[in-house]
Amino acid sequence: MLPNGRRLGAHLPLGNGMVKAAERAAEIGASTLQVFTDNPATWNRRAAQPGELPAFRDRLVALDVAPLVVHAPYLVNLAGPEPAFYDQSIVVLANELRVARAYGASFVNVHIGSHRDEGPEAGVARLADGLAHVLALAEAADAPDPSDSDEGDDDGDRGATPLLVLENGSGGGFGLGARIQELAGIEAATSAVGVGPDRFGYCLDTAHLWGAGYPIDTAEGVDEVIDAFDAALGIGRLVMVHLNDSRSELGSLADRHEHVGAGRIGGAGLARMLTHPALDHVVYMLETPGMEDGYDAVNMARAKALAAGEPIADLPPEAFATRSAKGRSAPADPEGNDPKAIALAKAQRPRRAPRPDPTSRPTRD
Repeated sequence: MLPNGRRLGAHLPLGNGMVKAAERAAEIGASTLQVFTDNPATWNRRAAQPGELPAFRDRLVALDVAPLVVHAPYLVNLAGPEPAFYDQSIVVLANELRVARAYGASFVNVHIGSHRDEGPEAGVARLADGLAHVLALAEAADAPDPSDSDEGDDDGDRGATPLLVLENGSGGGFGLGARIQELAGIEAATSAVGVGPDRFGYCLDTAHLWGAGYPIDTAEGVDEVIDAFDAALGIGRLVMVHLNDSRSELGSLADRHEHVGAGRIGGAGLARMLTHPALDHVVYMLETPGMEDGYDAVNMARAKALAAGEPIADLPPEAFATRSAKGRSAPADPEGNDPKAIALAKAQRPRRAPRPDPTSRPTRD
């Protein structure tokens, strides 16, 4: 826990053991956890869940590490124009929601995606339609079979369907959702296709805000961002904050994470993000470098110090040569991935509903 009672966690690798990851979270003082359920850089998904999953869930409960957050694969892009890629994104993200439910996760975090130079309005329209189909496909697969007896059904043990969480972008590569008004446009478009606010929420990544040009290196800058989000969407729509410093220049549209308080955002802005009075309901998650090299504990301690109003020390030069978060691993899969699982899920995908009248689409501010 943070000194103010808020939950702070980290994205940790599961490749060396799922129970070990749960115990590592508790060891470094994390009270929540984010993970990959499978390889984040491939479409193939494992055919069966890891054998260690029940023990992992039990250990998280015993250690009071909650909520669990699943990060969706990097390949998912519901805003892009390529039909095959779009279809795969829908199937894989729907599968991720089902798997996350089996994990007992509360949230599935996904990058909003890129319109691939087709224009923000077209990208937002595809994103809204894609989200509707993802949720329909996930819920159809989770619906109980009327012919099954209630006895022995483990659906109750799997928990509720996780909330889908859209993460803001930094604006590079034709990425959507870098500006708060663009998030408001996404909100309106999803509502127009029948996706209610109870089905999804938002995550603000501080490094992405910085790359998009929001000067959150001061308390005043953070206040302006939070006020703008509240005015555009309502602060209750924000459920997560990815607390990352940045190696990039303000407004560069680049996404390069740095250790807490050691980048261009710095301690003052991140401290305000951790203590802002309007954010006592959100879950904070670190995605900082070097998690596999012991810097998970270092960055956790630095974040807690900032939240407590304490100074943080300079890091040694070797800290800045640590690996990016992109290498964090999913659970070991000794039986390999099964491409047939994707084909089967795609065959069961419901047909798309007609798109709403284009005149009802929100325009970019």
